[in-house]
Amino acid sequence: MVFGIAYRMLGSVADAEDLVQDTWLRWSGVAGPVASPGGFLARTVTNLALNRLDSAAVRRESYVGPWLPEPLVAEPDATEGVERAETVSLALLVVLESLSPLERAVFVLKEAFGFSYQEIAEALGRTEAACRQVGSRARAHVRARRPRYDAPPELRRRATDEFLAACVGGDLNRMLELLAPSVTTWSDGGGVISAARRPVTGAVNVARFILGVLRRRGEGAAAAHPVLVNGEPGVLVTVDGAVDSVSVLDFVEGPNGTLLISAIRAIRNPQKLTHLTAPADPSTPADPAGPGGGADRA
Repeated sequence: MVFGIAYRMLGSVADAEDLVQDTWLRWSGVAGPVASPGGFLARTVTNLALNRLDSAAVRRESYVGPWLPEPLVAEPDATEGVERAETVSLALLVVLESLSPLERAVFVLKEAFGFSYQEIAEALGRTEAACRQVGSRARAHVRARRPRYDAPPELRRRATDEFLAACVGGDLNRMLELLAPSVTTWSDGGGVISAARRPVTGAVNVARFILGVLRRRGEGAAAAHPVLVNGEPGVLVTVDGAVDSVSVLDFVEGPNGTLLISAIRAIRNPQKLTHLTAPADPSTPADPAGPGGGADRA
């Protein structure tokens, strides 16, 4: 719970782990009994996160290119650690970045962890009425910024795998069939590694951008692995056995109940991938036709 609150507040695995340690130190220093251990821990980590958000905001202002949260990655059949996945998705965490720190705290405590407004008010030193007002405002903002299409996980996994196969096979026509006309992709390189510094929009532009990225990676032994990214079907790409990127897709409903990809978020900044290890079994070769071969045929 402590890690979950800190991660949703900060979008950083490393910062969340630091706050877990800081919270533990505060907990271990308590001399007497605590009436509500969960409430104490939630209050402590939330206020620590609020303090850290000020410095995080300064870092984000100077960040090069689109900012995306550090991904949480699990095996496709993982059953633990992905509870309430809808409250930890990359898309939602990006929306939470646009909330005020107080709005984010109230939203996370209420929507992700089910604390009552009375408990939240005690944790934040506010009145219950004020927290209700803040929570209502935060929910409205999130709904407006992130309309969600809840396709079953197995359909999203299948659509993700189909798109991956089209990408690595250089099948431009199939890629276009799977992309929504207004699809947008964000690439987070942080100025450390090659990535688009602005969002790429439109099915043709996105498809050609992805194929261009795959061609540039053709010199190394690349492989793609199906994973869960923040509880949703995604892809982890390795090059020469090292983690190169993590991507997750959003979907909208297409013709006849099919799924179309509406958004792609790819994290390439190595500093955001240091906590990840490459899967043991390489899954799908990322360049079976050779550098650019499939793309040229398409």
